[in-house]
Amino acid sequence: MARFSRIDVILKMRETGIVPVFYHKDPEICRNVIKACYDGGVRIFEFTNRGDFAHELFSELNKQAEKEVPEMIMGTGSVVDAATASLFIQLGANFIVSPVLNPDMAKVCNRRKILWSPGCGTLSEISYAEELGAEIVKIFPGASVGGPDFVKAIKGPCPWTSIMPTGGVEPTEENLSKWFGAGVTCVGMGSNLITKEIIRDKKWVLLAEQVANAVRIAGKYIKK
Repeated sequence: MARFSRIDVILKMRETGIVPVFYHKDPEICRNVIKACYDGGVRIFEFTNRGDFAHELFSELNKQAEKEVPEMIMGTGSVVDAATASLFIQLGANFIVSPVLNPDMAKVCNRRKILWSPGCGTLSEISYAEELGAEIVKIFPGASVGGPDFVKAIKGPCPWTSIMPTGGVEPTEENLSKWFGAGVTCVGMGSNLITKEIIRDKKWVLLAEQVANAVRIAGKYIKK
C-alpha cells in the first residue's frame, strides 16, 4: 500500500522540480543512488521497470527507503500495462509513470488513488490523458518531441496542463531554465544526472552534490 497520497506526490513534484529516474540490477548501487539523491534534497524518486525481477528489487528498495530515507516518495516508471501497474502498486509504489498512454492503466491507478503520469507526444494525447484523470503528464522523449518550445506551445491554449518532460533534460542552468521557463511542473532526469561514470566509480558524494545543484537551479524557476 502506498505511504503517500497522490496529492502528496503532486505537491512534492512541484516543490522539488527534479525527479531522478534510475534502474540498476545491483541493489546496493540502487540504495546508494537513492540515498545520494535524498542527501541532495530530492524527495521523490522514479525506479524504472527495466530489468529481470525489477519488481522484487523495487520491493526491497521501497522497504529500505521507508527505514533509511523515510521522506522519499518511491514510484515506478517504464510501466506500460495495467497488470504491471497493479503489481507495483501492491508493492507500495506511490506513483506510476509510463512512456505510453494506456487508458487501462488509468482505471487501475485511479481506483487506488495512485498518481499516474502517462507518456504523451501530442496535444490530443495530453488532452485524453487529462480526461482519464492524469494530473501531471509525461512528455517523452522530451527533447525529441520538441523540447521547451513544444511545452510552451502546449501551455498557450492549455495553461492548466502540468507537464513533466523526461529524455534530453540536463542538470545545467542553461537547460533547466529553458524547460521551467517554458512552463514545466517538474522534470525527470536519468543518465544526464546519474551518470555512468558516477556509477562506475561509486562517487556518491559527487552525485549528492550534482543533485543538490540541480534542485537549487530548479528552485530558482519554479513558480511558487
